Amino acid sequence: MGNVHAYDYFRTEVKPALVSKLEEFHLLGYDSITEDGLWDFFTKKKWKKTKADIHLYEIIDDILAVKVSDYISFTTIESLKTAEFSFRDENELKELLK
Repeated sequence: MGNVHAYDYFRTEVKPALVSKLEEFHLLGYDSITEDGLWDFFTKKKWKKTKADIHLYEIIDDILAVKVSDYISFTTIESLKTAEFSFRDENELKELLK
């Protein structure tokens, strides 16, 4: 989380909503989701385009409305973006793309 997001100044104020959503995810069996991971989802995906006049209640609404499937889709795509694929030759690539 090296970059500063425009909504980072809301983080301490919305921490109870984040904790509540994490508890919900944990009750559903998704114990590996962390507060930092969830915040990363919002800053990189949900709030990619920031609004200058956003209100606190809008951010809390976004947090409480997120579904596990949204978060899992995001993390899957992020992990695929960083995965390194290597092929021994061009034929392996062509075989994969059939």
